[in-house]
Amino acid sequence: MTRFAIAALCALLSLSAAPVQAITLDQAMANPDWIGPAVESPYWSVDGTAIYYSLKRSGSGVRDLHRINPANGEDGVVDPAMMANADGRNAVFSANRQRAAFIRNGDVFVRELASGMLRQVTRSQETESSVQFSADDRAVHFRVGNDWFTHDLASGVNAPAAIVLTEKDPAEKKSDDLGDLQLRLFSTLREIKAERETKKTIEEAFRKGDPTRAPAPFYLGTEVKIESTALSPDARHLLIVTRDKAYDDGKIAKLQHYVTESGYEEQEDERVRVGRNLPAPNTLWLLDLVAHTQEKLSLAELPGINEDPLAKIRTENRKAGLLKDEPAKDDSKPDADKPRGVTVAEQVWNRDGSQVAVQLRAIDNKDRWIATVDFGKHRLVNQHRLTDPAWINWSFNDFGWSRDGRSLWYLSEESGYSQLYTKLPGGKARALTSGKFEISDPQLSADGRWFYVRANVEAPYAYDLYRIASNGGTLERITSVKGMDGFAVSPDGSRVALQQSTAYVPAQLGVVAASGGASRQLTDTRTDAYKALAWPQLEIVSVPSTHVKEPIYSKLYKPADFDATKKYPAVLFVHGAGYLQNTELGYPNYFREQMFHNLLTAQGYVVLDMDYRASAGYGRDWRTAIYRQMGHPELEDLIDGANWLVANHAVDGKRIGLYGGSYGGFMALMAMFRAPEVFAAGAALRPVTDWTSYNHEYTSNILNTPQDDPMAYGRSSPIEFAGGLKGGLLIAHGMIDDNVLFQDSVRLYQRLIELRKDDFELAGYPLERHGFVHADSWYDEYRRILKLFETHLK
Repeated sequence: MTRFAIAALCALLSLSAAPVQAITLDQAMANPDWIGPAVESPYWSVDGTAIYYSLKRSGSGVRDLHRINPANGEDGVVDPAMMANADGRNAVFSANRQRAAFIRNGDVFVRELASGMLRQVTRSQETESSVQFSADDRAVHFRVGNDWFTHDLASGVNAPAAIVLTEKDPAEKKSDDLGDLQLRLFSTLREIKAERETKKTIEEAFRKGDPTRAPAPFYLGTEVKIESTALSPDARHLLIVTRDKAYDDGKIAKLQHYVTESGYEEQEDERVRVGRNLPAPNTLWLLDLVAHTQEKLSLAELPGINEDPLAKIRTENRKAGLLKDEPAKDDSKPDADKPRGVTVAEQVWNRDGSQVAVQLRAIDNKDRWIATVDFGKHRLVNQHRLTDPAWINWSFNDFGWSRDGRSLWYLSEESGYSQLYTKLPGGKARALTSGKFEISDPQLSADGRWFYVRANVEAPYAYDLYRIASNGGTLERITSVKGMDGFAVSPDGSRVALQQSTAYVPAQLGVVAASGGASRQLTDTRTDAYKALAWPQLEIVSVPSTHVKEPIYSKLYKPADFDATKKYPAVLFVHGAGYLQNTELGYPNYFREQMFHNLLTAQGYVVLDMDYRASAGYGRDWRTAIYRQMGHPELEDLIDGANWLVANHAVDGKRIGLYGGSYGGFMALMAMFRAPEVFAAGAALRPVTDWTSYNHEYTSNILNTPQDDPMAYGRSSPIEFAGGLKGGLLIAHGMIDDNVLFQDSVRLYQRLIELRKDDFELAGYPLERHGFVHADSWYDEYRRILKLFETHLK
């Protein structure tokens, strides 16, 4: 699609007139209550007559629960009296669809659908979760922490489904020479022991045969910690995930608070840093609650479990002199005695409890397996292995069972894009969808006939609702809103509730027929003051890349009176999170920045907001281009963007700046240090300056660990390139940031001092974490950014 066609498309989706007056910095950085809240977390009532959704209160972080009738639009806040009869989200239904169960305020409720009667199952200080109906619909099961309970619907009795203790089994006694001698010598002792064992046998028989008794406990020993549990709907089996209790989670440093209510400095624990300690490996247990047996499930048959995908990388680092350790042997070959550690991500039982699927991840995140369980042989049976030499995408790993419980479905990025697959256990997988687009959030209809999905089929930046038959067929488009942020299928499968937005309208609630058609908007939560503003058209452009075939989709902002005969200063915005998409037709994460960009255009700047390589929405290769080289492909894309502006949009090549926060701050530093001839000024907000200081989960995916791959960290950390700074640099950081630590910016600041650089500034915000929440801080930060650009680019 050409740039002009894209602009024409966007014109249909946004208001066409320029603002009557330019937005001010005060407005753009004010508390967003003046805009109006977005609709959050919509879900259907269990009878399908109403939609519930959450809405933030003005002047407060409190969310009110709303209930709206989609037939007539009648909308109201659920007050405390009404809450007693309200439905909760994520309701589950009995197999005969006569009852629904849900969690509300941490308690379990069951509603009779024919009469509407609501039964409260629990009223406790604990938080119940994971409610499910039993396989025969006679009970509901629910979890408290990692303990499972069952509620008999006929009798109303609550009882533990299993009792699992991380203690030694008191009945287990090791053989003792002295004790054996005593029993051999004294017949009375033998009689006492025999009588005790007879009583125990009788007691066990009564316990198993008498349903009114609590079950006998299971003992896992004192060395483990339970991380999660999953009870089968037939209450026959319990899966338990444990870790070694003694596993060292790594050094925890202290985060300093300077501005406090007490007037004294205060501290809190920080997070573990990358490579300091890997996540603890998990062990998976299968408990048979009827036979009262417990077995560890072997991982040995998972394909690739004994491979070492980092062997070549360690060798490369050794040859470069960056690793001083010596390999014990040729660690490129599998070692059956040293399987890779795994974590168990999720366990999903089918409806009758006859099968369970388990998703496991290698701790190095190069492999993801979906396996079923062979109950007789106590082992995992691999059903699907997804492997990636870079890292497994954490965004596309949904999986589950068909409604009849016979086949598996799952998302996989194996084709290069997230697509939907089904397979019978032991059979061959079948791709239900295919193409150069992303499938996410699959939801099965109540009758199991349809999968509903969110997808960007039309264009990478346009998201809509689609459906496909669960037995295969054509992917059908249901909506044409182009900014579909989320959805919920009604209990009867006839309608779908939508979260839909546009570039300048926060997510609103809509409804559409499940078979497709025009969606009907049910809410408009914007304030009158915000609705009175008329925003310019959103222009999405495709910037040609000089490094890859695909274009770099971007948002372009130009002055309303743009004159191609003049020369303009330009600013590039670099979105954060790395794996995030900001060039799309929905309401952006960076709505303040979007207003700031319009402010910049009113002051004579051209602004380009790019979805550089590593951004979401463009497939696996775009995502993993940064593997072991963060800051390099992205910088190539930013330079392409700057050159494209000079060649096509009257931008002065000597007056280009950039800014961004978090990952965007990291990239602003890489640009200022590694391409000072392109970028004259930059603002790095809450930036990562040295990846060895960031967290483990995110960083080790992309750069491995500093212990395995110091080469990747050296080429990816801005502090290593600080000597290249020539232009003006602003660093701004929340001083109680518990994500990217303030220490990152302080260390870089000291490095710049020692390098005797003379045009840099550090602004610290004592009461801000990673995402600023106070309007004064937002205003001060962007006042400084504007001043930087006015000083260096005008």
